Parts: sequence; C-alpha cells; structure tokens
Amino acid sequence: MDLYEAIYNRRVTRDFKDQVVPDEVLKRIINAGLQAPTHDHLRNWEFIILKTKEEKENVLKNVKIGIAPTLEVLEKTLVNGTAQQKMYAIAMPRQYSMLMSASHVILPFFKSNSGVLKPSCVSSLNPISSIWCVIENMFLAATAEGLACSMRIPVGREGEAVAKSVNAPDNYLLPCYIGLGYPADDKPEIEQVQYKAEDKMHFGKW
Repeated sequence: MDLYEAIYNRRVTRDFKDQVVPDEVLKRIINAGLQAPTHDHLRNWEFIILKTKEEKENVLKNVKIGIAPTLEVLEKTLVNGTAQQKMYAIAMPRQYSMLMSASHVILPFFKSNSGVLKPSCVSSLNPISSIWCVIENMFLAATAEGLACSMRIPVGREGEAVAKSVNAPDNYLLPCYIGLGYPADDKPEIEQVQYKAEDKMHFGKW
C-alpha cells in the first residue's frame, strides 16, 4: 500500500478479529512512530504494550469506570441524525470493548514540561504536538499493514491513574490509548463528512 492509499484508507476501527498481531509487525508500527518529527531530537517517547487479558483489565478498569456517566447522557440526548451523532452512537458504547478486543493496547507516553498543560505560548505545546505526530505515523503504518487502530483520549484523572498502574514516571503523560488489531469483517461503516482541498485553501489571506 502506498502512502496516499494509507492516508485515504485510515479509519478508526472499534471492532476487531480474534487474531494476534505478530511482534515483528508491532515493531514496524512502533518504528514508524519513532520517525515522527521531534522538537528536541531526543524522542522522549515510551510505549507500554498490553497483550494479555489480565494486563488490559488492570489498566482499562479506569476506562470502564469513566464511560458509564457518558453513556447515560448519550441515551438522553443522542438522536441518530448528523454524521457526528451517528459516529458517537457507535463509538461511545465501545470505549471499553474496542480496547479489550484489540490484539494489543499501546499506551504512548511523552515526557512533559511544566507548561504543556497550562501553556503560556504555542511552543509550550511542542511535546504534545510531537506525540500526536507519532500517533498518526503509527495509524498510517497500521493501515499499510492491513491493520486498524481504535483510540480513546483519557478523561479527567484517568490518565494519571493509568500512568500509576504501569509505573510510568511522574513527568510522562498519556495522550491516548491505542487499540491495535485486525479489523472485523462486519465492523460498522461510519459516515464521513467529505471536504476538498479547494474548500479549505486560502491564498494570501482568509
């Protein structure tokens, strides 16, 4: 699969086959992440890999606790109308299962600085900007391998609890969980809102 195919075929997937991703493929995907641009050349990124059911349950109990209130709100407010609403109707009930059913759960950590969560200027965000470049590289590499990823961003103090459960240093933060696996054949197809470059390009001024 070439680069443009991977870009156009990359989708978040929340339903996986019961099939294990080989270690060599996992390493290629992590290595693709490590090619991302970094603001300090140090690539202060670390990856916790969860493979067993017990490892996943230990970490994902924090997700299980966090999604119940969200689902209660959705049941009261969600009507399957817009593409965004349809996406949430599929995504929110799967926040736990889409990680538990994945072959691997990857926890990407980045070394933070004092201003990353309370930035005083744009450059304070460099560490978090870099890790999202890492994550996108990994998503594209997974697509090129015939795999797919799910993703959840921690809510509230969830990330801190996860970091503690895997013994991450205090100055390393978790931007998201990544579920990696082979997409299920009957996974729901989520409607995409389509945009074209000419709709978003501004020459000289807005």
